[in-house]
Amino acid sequence: MQPKKIITTQGNEIAYVIEGEGPWLTLSHSLASNMQAWDPQLSLLTPHFKVLRFDTRGHGMSSAPADPYRLEDLAQDVHDLFEFLDIKKTHWVGLSMGGMIGQTLILKHPNLFHSLVLADTTSKRPDNAKQMWGERIAKAKAEGMTAMVESTLKRWFSDEFRKAHPEIIQKMAKGIETTSVNGFSGCCEAISDINTFERLKEIVCPVLILVGEHDHGTPPEMAHAMKAQMSSALFFEIPNAGHISNVEQPAIFNQHLIDFYTSTGFL
Repeated sequence: MQPKKIITTQGNEIAYVIEGEGPWLTLSHSLASNMQAWDPQLSLLTPHFKVLRFDTRGHGMSSAPADPYRLEDLAQDVHDLFEFLDIKKTHWVGLSMGGMIGQTLILKHPNLFHSLVLADTTSKRPDNAKQMWGERIAKAKAEGMTAMVESTLKRWFSDEFRKAHPEIIQKMAKGIETTSVNGFSGCCEAISDINTFERLKEIVCPVLILVGEHDHGTPPEMAHAMKAQMSSALFFEIPNAGHISNVEQPAIFNQHLIDFYTSTGFL
């Protein structure tokens, strides 16, 4: 399906696709990815929901304004998209950066979400965030996004998965390569400043937290800490999965989604 585009209040083009029927459900992808990363979830979700996928600014087919960006900017892009589509309330599934955008959105607009799924994400910047992300930004600007592919895939997926599923890895590699340097750098700046941890207790909608067992980017201990801040949240660790758990273990990821929506009465 060919994406459509809107122009946001900040003058950015945001590409999006809508599929399925039912209540709105929005999918938000990771850094250096795009809406196609949600392909393993579509056949599961579209029979039950009107599924909105979009490319975060600087990614996929969305425009890439000059960096840096803030998480508030990324959240405003989404809010503008919701306004354009007349979305008053939606379910949200965010992975990594998508989970950070979701946290930022719900803390600014508390009644916007029916439910919130936070997968392989964080709410607190590590002590070395500025240095780590600064080094990645410098490399991308000096050498281009092709230079980021191999190291990113190694962080995202296990050696076994990369060897066993070359076609999936090739698709994810293309997503990294085609991310603009502006978009990558800007979003690196944005997520290096994530600081929602102390406010998580304000979130009252149903929450599901998922994390890959071998996620080194946003590790299980961070997910456990987020769960402790949201006592009613459901929490599951996905075995044999790294950072992009919806792609590495789609059957388990999808089952947790269905169980969550069933248990909360949304299915």
